[in-house]
Amino acid sequence: MLKENMLTSSGVMMNRELDMAGTATRIDSVTETKAGSKGKSKKNRPEFIDKHTAWEIVQLARNPYRPFTLDYINLIMTDFVELHGDRGFRDDGAIVGGFANFNGEPVVVLGHQRGKTTEEKLRRNFGMSYPEGYRKALRLMKLAEKFQKPVFTFIDTPGAFPGLEAEGRGSAEAIANNLKEMSRLKTPIISVIIGEGGSGGALAIGVADRILMLENAIYSVISPEGCAAILWNDESKAAEAAKRLKISAGNLLNMGIVDEIVPEPEGGAHIDYERTAANLKRAFINNLTELKELSPYLLVEQRYEKFRRIGEYLEE
Repeated sequence: MLKENMLTSSGVMMNRELDMAGTATRIDSVTETKAGSKGKSKKNRPEFIDKHTAWEIVQLARNPYRPFTLDYINLIMTDFVELHGDRGFRDDGAIVGGFANFNGEPVVVLGHQRGKTTEEKLRRNFGMSYPEGYRKALRLMKLAEKFQKPVFTFIDTPGAFPGLEAEGRGSAEAIANNLKEMSRLKTPIISVIIGEGGSGGALAIGVADRILMLENAIYSVISPEGCAAILWNDESKAAEAAKRLKISAGNLLNMGIVDEIVPEPEGGAHIDYERTAANLKRAFINNLTELKELSPYLLVEQRYEKFRRIGEYLEE
């Protein structure tokens, strides 16, 4: 009976795309549980086609005038109370988070913060967190679980800070621990990639029940420049690397890595903060409504199945 309930609740995942007018268009993406055959059926599912080339999307995702985490929190939520520190070393400005009200209920919200002015960029370390930032994020998520509040995470980082200090304080361990703890957190988690989602630094707050992605964001294990340097020893081939990495929202939706694309105004999110935030808020409401119908046990089971499916393929 449990398997039947799981299949009924999660056997059909509804990917929802919002057009510029805010109209919801559902696209059925049939997925199977362990009880069914492996892989993901793409029959009867239209492919999403990106409006820009991969390299153009990289430039839009990195635009310094795009809205950052605190911009979205202020536009979508109210009564934000920021919490600081990891209770072990120090506060990390590259990750912000705390409690807020969303659509009339308390939630925990956190995310990478890059900074807009030169002074703030330095203070935020350009959105590249030290291990204490990820430990702070985990502390907040465990508070959410304790008080049975949903978690929203905003992903926007080139990656975790790779310096000697970070490695010395256990950066890899902090990221790995977040992956483990998020995978079994007994409360709804919704993540959204709002700009650049780079490597483990992004994934450390991205193990979620639903992964949303802004239309002109990117998500990848490595930057195009880094990939080009490794493959061809030539960073000038970054545009070709971006294309091959398939880091755009359309590619990632088609591969089943993200669940939904949130549209941006023509020209990018930086053109109209309010419109982008309104589209994102609507997607948050719809997804949270569905997740709140599931028990904590089913949330964890379906989250596990979701990430186990990533990377599976069928050979003809």
